[in-house]
Amino acid sequence: MKHYKFEQVLFNDGWRSNVCISVDESGRITALGKEQPNISYESFHHYLIPGFQNAHSHSFQYAMAGLAEIHPKSSQADDFWSWRNAMYALALQISPEDIYSIAKMLYMEMLVHGYTNVAEFHYVHHDKNGNPFGNLSEMGERLIRAAKDVGINITLVPIYYEKGGFGKPPVDGQKRFISPSIDDYLKLYSASKTSCENYIGANVAIGIHSMRGVDPENIKNVACDFDKNVPFHIHISEQLREIEDSINYLGKRPVEWFAENIQMDDRFHLVHATHLTREETLSIANSGANVVLCPSTEGNLGDGLFPVKTYLENHGNWSIGTDSHIGLNPYEELRILDYGQRLTTHKRDTFVSQGNNDSGFFAFDAAMKAGRKAMNNFEMEYFKVGEELNAVIVDSKHPLVASSSMEKVCSTLIYSGDVRFNKGTFVRGEMVIDDGVHRDQESIGDSFVSTLKKLAVR
Repeated sequence: MKHYKFEQVLFNDGWRSNVCISVDESGRITALGKEQPNISYESFHHYLIPGFQNAHSHSFQYAMAGLAEIHPKSSQADDFWSWRNAMYALALQISPEDIYSIAKMLYMEMLVHGYTNVAEFHYVHHDKNGNPFGNLSEMGERLIRAAKDVGINITLVPIYYEKGGFGKPPVDGQKRFISPSIDDYLKLYSASKTSCENYIGANVAIGIHSMRGVDPENIKNVACDFDKNVPFHIHISEQLREIEDSINYLGKRPVEWFAENIQMDDRFHLVHATHLTREETLSIANSGANVVLCPSTEGNLGDGLFPVKTYLENHGNWSIGTDSHIGLNPYEELRILDYGQRLTTHKRDTFVSQGNNDSGFFAFDAAMKAGRKAMNNFEMEYFKVGEELNAVIVDSKHPLVASSSMEKVCSTLIYSGDVRFNKGTFVRGEMVIDDGVHRDQESIGDSFVSTLKKLAVR
């Protein structure tokens, strides 16, 4: 048993003072509340908030963070599609050992920034020639091992990727991603589910790369008829060209087709959903489904802005992810999301609702709850007896925090915070980040640098 005491802890109804938390050997909370006699507590004169949920990650892309910013002088626009070619070139190179080294570094950085859970949208499945490994989930298993070794919770989302575009065969750059048939994908999913048994902090979800990446009938089959007890993730309506191609091939826009053919509920997580009509926006919100927004990546790729204001006015659910990992700061992801809306609406009240006028708390609460659903966790209480202690220690001595009243702390974090505000991270009751440092930080960094030098991508 471990026993902790915190100066302030954030609960669903606000901050509470001098909260004591006891956890058992599995990291689950056994007691929560006032100090009990005859118990020795480890005291933290800091604040505690629930851990952030990173609902969308492509771990291997961390190796190319910041590298696609030298733009060729040509008549062809440098856009998402040209960036994708650079990403394919990296994906064709990495070995199982490489993806482990890259993911280990990335997941450590996520922990430092306050993420305790990550949904890994994983599609680099096969060897460099495009052939399946003997263990179908070899690459996914390396991601799970990386998560286990650094101490982050992982939801592995093995991705069904079948086509090179609407009605088109895959291209050579996609050969490591492809499951040729629905049966091949179901075998991959089964192997991935088995791999998750290697780590108590791992579970599995279903994923389809995109509307353009899988035959429409197979999308319906996987979404409607297969393992309804886990979350379903899909990229959708990220790019304008994708929407044009969808209309030409299906006669419908991507979300329009999806809403008409799939009965969505809160197990569905639509990633990006950048370009929507009002009707599509309402269809997602009214279904109870979730969108996953990745503001730093969406901005970096020039994707566009999701219609947050309309979506929130209709009680839509949303979470955040770091996608290509051009940014890893959850506070920044949330404020970029808000600022994009402020620049288009010319209003500053994006993150408010009836009964809640605290933008910081609103953003934190919404992203945390939908993010948990992305990991198949439907517990909406921030901290609760019987649940794991996954949390971030906030530095109460940081001048901006120390000088704030408690009602202003959430907004101080969201609108001015960065990694310097974090003192530590708990995952399943263990403090895996202590004063900004992971116990294996040096060796993880050395391995990462060695891997990237070998790949010669930077």
